[in-house]
Amino acid sequence: MTAFQSRGWLLSGVLILLSAFFPLADAAAPGFAPQAVLYAAALVFLLVGGRRRPGGASFAAALVLLVASAAALTAIVHRPDVAGGASWGFWLKAVGLWLASWMAVDGIADGEKAGASRWHDLAPAVLFGATLLALWEWIVAGFGIQPINLLAPSAIGAAVGYYAQTLVQDFVWTFLREVLLGWLVGSGAGFAVALVADRIPFLRRGLLPLGNIVSALPIVGIAPVMIWWFSYEWPSKTAVVIAMTFFPMLVNTVAGLAATGSLERDLMRSYGATYWPTLVRLRLPAAMPFIFNGLKINSTLAMIGAIVAEYFDGPTMGMGFRINTRAALSDSGIVWAEIAVAMVAGSLFYGIIALVERAVTFWHPSYRRA
Repeated sequence: MTAFQSRGWLLSGVLILLSAFFPLADAAAPGFAPQAVLYAAALVFLLVGGRRRPGGASFAAALVLLVASAAALTAIVHRPDVAGGASWGFWLKAVGLWLASWMAVDGIADGEKAGASRWHDLAPAVLFGATLLALWEWIVAGFGIQPINLLAPSAIGAAVGYYAQTLVQDFVWTFLREVLLGWLVGSGAGFAVALVADRIPFLRRGLLPLGNIVSALPIVGIAPVMIWWFSYEWPSKTAVVIAMTFFPMLVNTVAGLAATGSLERDLMRSYGATYWPTLVRLRLPAAMPFIFNGLKINSTLAMIGAIVAEYFDGPTMGMGFRINTRAALSDSGIVWAEIAVAMVAGSLFYGIIALVERAVTFWHPSYRRA
């Protein structure tokens, strides 16, 4: 437990206890039961949670009380007398709880540094994301922000359930047909051309500057051109994704193939290895961190390219088409639902590539544990 964490736990407990002296809202009705949970959590933060190591029984108890307190505060903010009119009492509790959550995540991250179990790699990101969603919910409900300006996470979740069939159709159309296919073809073509350019120095010197120029092309400029070339259906959107993912993969692969040192190449030549054995056994393994870097960059570029390309004329289906048409009708529910699906799909796609990268490049210094 660092001094920063101890002060954070202490401050969070003080803020939560201080909130007892202020009303939840101007017209708030008495609601002591949820507040009692918060007060108990504050005492735990002060007397127990802030003095124990992360992973201990008392820390786990403080974490459970923290989650329960956050759930109670979420229920409070949706009460008719609090929603849209939260007062100092509510916001002191919210800030105190969010600060305590921050300290809890920080403590779990410290456990990762100390060589704790593997779940610590993922837990800080998941827990911190959950705290941000809770803070988002409290702010939207507490201030009474209109849905057209910002939708609360709970309302987005309800919209995802309500429009599930439409979201599945759009996901299949956009992600499986346009994003995934375009990513595979664009990245594969970039990798193949990089191998050819590595063999022919003239192409390497000529293609890399061209790649930088093409990477700077605006999507809104090339999307209509692709529609003229490949019709209004999904192939034109896939072509946009291929154009966006080709050169990042080319540049990263060429840089990776040049990453091996002269000593390693001389050693392979001393063994009598020709170009292809040297490429397969030395240069491609050394280039893997660069290649996976290109694949990860392309995973996000592909999603952005497909959704933006669907803003232009095309079939009446797809995430970009749905966001464009429903935003014009101020239908914020399905717009946020499409954004949520795209965000989750893109994050999972990136995470799968990162997991494969870790399995392939386990030898890299960045993955070695002390």
